[in-house]
Amino acid sequence: MTTVELLQNLIRIPSVNPDNDPGTDKVGEDSIAEYLSDLLVPHGFDVTLEEVLPGRPNVIARCPGPANRPRIFLGPHTDTVGVSGMEFDPFCGDIKDGHILGRGASDTKGPMAAMLTALIENKVLLAELPIAIDFIAFMGEESTQHGSKHFAEWHAEEYIFGIAGEPTSLDIVYTTKGSLWLTVVAKGTAAHASQPERGSNAIMTLARSLDHMNKKLASKLATFTHPVLGHSSFNIGTIKGGTRPNIVPDHAEAEIDIRTTPSLDAAGGAHALVLDFIKEQELPLEVVNAHENPPMETPTSDPIIQQLLKANPQSQLVGAPWFSDAAHLSHAGVPSICLGPGSINQAHTKDEFIKISDLEAGHIYFSNFIKSFAEQPL
Repeated sequence: MTTVELLQNLIRIPSVNPDNDPGTDKVGEDSIAEYLSDLLVPHGFDVTLEEVLPGRPNVIARCPGPANRPRIFLGPHTDTVGVSGMEFDPFCGDIKDGHILGRGASDTKGPMAAMLTALIENKVLLAELPIAIDFIAFMGEESTQHGSKHFAEWHAEEYIFGIAGEPTSLDIVYTTKGSLWLTVVAKGTAAHASQPERGSNAIMTLARSLDHMNKKLASKLATFTHPVLGHSSFNIGTIKGGTRPNIVPDHAEAEIDIRTTPSLDAAGGAHALVLDFIKEQELPLEVVNAHENPPMETPTSDPIIQQLLKANPQSQLVGAPWFSDAAHLSHAGVPSICLGPGSINQAHTKDEFIKISDLEAGHIYFSNFIKSFAEQPL
């Protein structure tokens, strides 16, 4: 099976993350996990489907060969974002003008297909290498990252390095920002809209507070900088409140996204900073549903990064403002990077695609990397 054919098959197996707005009832990663198991077992991989949430497993595929070797892994995620508003059948896998179309083509079934075909074509060599190169597929990366967190908790000590499959144009993303998602809530007092003075408008309270945060807190976040990643950032993503126009609203809330640099993480993190800011500024807000993910910065001197560069000298060492499974893996003690064919500019778009030439270049890239351990051992 070619890399193109494999990617088409993967796209045609819906694996939409069920959180937020999936846009389909074809959610969850169980079907694609079963497909990956059926694909890899005949090639000598020892495959375990490790359930993280009901019906949503990680795929752990240990390569052929001795067990008592240092281990690294190639680790894309199996879930995709939702499909609402896509311009074509999100699960078509069609080819048009040298592109493969469909949800996940770029993020991250394209990198997955490139990794898989490289591993399969080198299965004999994998059994003989001084280092084991496994395939791990994580569920749930597109929200909450339960898959990589679960893997890090139970398997981190088994691995010396991880490569998270993401569309990086085959550059090595060794540092990324962290993220904090939280909800701020404002309370008010309901009243009839004909007598607004008898109530307290929660929407207005929230709006004034958000404006203050957007000016003052965003400026404070911008002082936490990084030479590659830039500065920490602040975004108000959603806002809602009230029930109808003739009632003074007694509840309003907004969801906020903060992207964090390593220096902010070292200073105590964004969550603590937000809580301190709200207290100091005496803002009438409550913070709920805070979910903070760490930034990542893997030393470029790591032997596996150097091996990647030797095998594929065209690669560049770069940073990225987005978040991935690699951060949780690194945080747990498994040095990790993000790497794969395709452009992040196509991830999550209404016309998601990957160029066939980029996909095939990814296959060659990972095959060169695998072969390099026979030609230039660590």
